[in-house]
Amino acid sequence: MEKETQKISNGVKEEKKNQKVENESNLSQSKAVIRKKFNGLVVSDKMDKTIVVKVDRSKMNSKYGKRYIANKKYKVHDEKNQYKEGDKVVFRQCRPISKEKKWRVLYNTQKK
Repeated sequence: MEKETQKISNGVKEEKKNQKVENESNLSQSKAVIRKKFNGLVVSDKMDKTIVVKVDRSKMNSKYGKRYIANKKYKVHDEKNQYKEGDKVVFRQCRPISKEKKWRVLYNTQKK
């Protein structure tokens, strides 16, 4: 009786191990990289192959409900130095290029 229960429990343990290995292999194959994407206004193009882009976001005060605009500046990689101050651009997250530069410009939406 004890030998039968040990055989059953060993079989169950092996099945669980096989399921874990299958799940891990499925995760590694279907794992998609999620990259953030923003659009903003170029405020500086003085650096070589780098532009500074300001992104405005609308936020709401939690207590009073008043809306206000918060902005943040990102250093974005511009390989050809083609974007100038005043351009509206779309950029996305990429691998780190330097200490502060983790964004790459995609395209220009409108020239000012």
